[in-house]
Amino acid sequence: MSADPRHYDIIVSPVITEKATNLTEQNKVVFRVAPKATKPQIKEAVEKLFDVKVTGVNTLITKGKKKVFRGLRGQRSDVKKAIVWPSARVTI
Repeated sequence: MSADPRHYDIIVSPVITEKATNLTEQNKVVFRVAPKATKPQIKEAVEKLFDVKVTGVNTLITKGKKKVFRGLRGQRSDVKKAIVWPSARVTI
């Protein structure tokens, strides 16, 4: 299986937080994905990049918070995440 360059555009980065780390005990992996990525595209990208069979994908969009930095108002970008559970263990 060879990875298509488009797969690297779909999977942006792994999410490394306490909650995401706890999900690895349930054999689930969390990735930050492109905002326009669909579940079938995410499934295909993970299968090709990590050489595993994916049994399910859940997605969520975290809306950006309004923040004040040095007196200037701003807003964080919206982030789309995918929770993927493969049939085998994945090491990132």
